[in-house]
Amino acid sequence: MTDLQAPPLIDVRTISPQYRHSAIFGVLKTLEPGKAMHVTSDHDPRPLHMQIQSRYPDDFDWAYLESGPEVWRVEIKRLDSSCCGGGCGN
Repeated sequence: MTDLQAPPLIDVRTISPQYRHSAIFGVLKTLEPGKAMHVTSDHDPRPLHMQIQSRYPDDFDWAYLESGPEVWRVEIKRLDSSCCGGGCGN
């Protein structure tokens, strides 16, 4: 059966800058393998991408859904082989 539930969405434009990344990482930690979340921003979230790669190498896939100039949207998907947060040493 296909899971038709929409992925979690975080629109960082509505969150104070100091809390944005922590909110995103909070959702990332809850994603099951194969599941994704969407992030909407008013700027290119490349620093977030680098931070995710640094903390969880090879655990997430990153795809731009929209690339500005006013709105950026990305999909972050936990890879099926990921064990991030699951006690594998990451």
